[in-house]
Amino acid sequence: MKKLIALFMAMAMVFSLAACGSSSSSSDADTTSDTSAAADATATNTDYRVAMITDYGDITDQSFNQTTYEACKEYCADNGLDFIYYKPDSDSDADRVAMVEKAVDEGYNVVVMPGYAFAPTIEATAEDYSDITFIALDVSSSDFSEGYELPSNVYCAVYQEELAGYMAGVAAVKLGYTHLGFLGGMAVPAVIRYGYGFVLGADAAAAELGTDVTVEYVYGNQFSGDSDITAYMDSWYQNLGVEVVFACGGSIYTSACESAAKVDGKVIGVDTDQAELIDGTYGEGMTVTSAMKGLATTVKDMLDEVVAGNFAEYGGQIATLGLVSGDDVEANYVQLPTASTQWADGFTEDDYAALVSDMYDGTITVSNDTTTEPEVSITVNYYGNVK
Repeated sequence: MKKLIALFMAMAMVFSLAACGSSSSSSDADTTSDTSAAADATATNTDYRVAMITDYGDITDQSFNQTTYEACKEYCADNGLDFIYYKPDSDSDADRVAMVEKAVDEGYNVVVMPGYAFAPTIEATAEDYSDITFIALDVSSSDFSEGYELPSNVYCAVYQEELAGYMAGVAAVKLGYTHLGFLGGMAVPAVIRYGYGFVLGADAAAAELGTDVTVEYVYGNQFSGDSDITAYMDSWYQNLGVEVVFACGGSIYTSACESAAKVDGKVIGVDTDQAELIDGTYGEGMTVTSAMKGLATTVKDMLDEVVAGNFAEYGGQIATLGLVSGDDVEANYVQLPTASTQWADGFTEDDYAALVSDMYDGTITVSNDTTTEPEVSITVNYYGNVK
């Protein structure tokens, strides 16, 4: 947990928002397999039973929910903890609250919740279940009612997505792409921060290289791809000449990938390293890089602290997770994947390490003031929402 402790010492609390997802309740088959995995562990820890609840996505979204689910499941299997997940029947606060109540009724005492949509759920349940430990990802102070004070049995983590977006923007331009696209899911703060940083990074790299760069910028207004969004992406790749699209928001990447596959276009993934998924499904070499945040690391680190009896050090806090090392790029909560990024002479792994070092020590600063359009020299065309 050294990274989290170092982060708390080095960074102030920041309030933000976020999450990417799509909706409904876990199957008996899934529940059985998860609890069986824990039961097969060498020693079973009976003090803690972990439940994860999905937001309006599910555990196969290849993004936020799936990453959180897999991290919980792996940690619990490795440490002999009972684990289950619940999927609400609908995208509603009432159904999310119902899942918390069900988890508690069934004896689970650690509840993991990914996504800003859980703020009302926390308000409705945390104080009533003061003996339950709640770990929430991408739930910020601005998601709660005005004046709400986070109880000591709740820990929230938010991320500096603008830093990961900046890295991806720098990488794209330095790797030779000059016509970029940003396809966001819904315009929630985390997605906005990703896009904001992406534009700033592309602008910085363009200024350094003396290159003209254009960014097309739109939101799908949903966290999934469909025929309408695919058609919109077709117009970008085929008519405007967009070379690479940063697809940012749950499974909305599917529309960007479907369009890219028609013209040998490129895509940048989000939240996790999506290269294996995208390349394996849509074509080898499609993924330039992925702008990642440490969802799995956060889950495992916090579960470690719970099991160690240290949760009191974190409860009642909203922590902003970002860079914790200028030397070890893989130690950070926001990063690019070193294994799958398409490094080239214009942007090598050493160049990336130098970029991270400069961002960590403050040589490079990245604004997170998303209330105003970024001041850039590149051309950015904003289109609002597709739908």
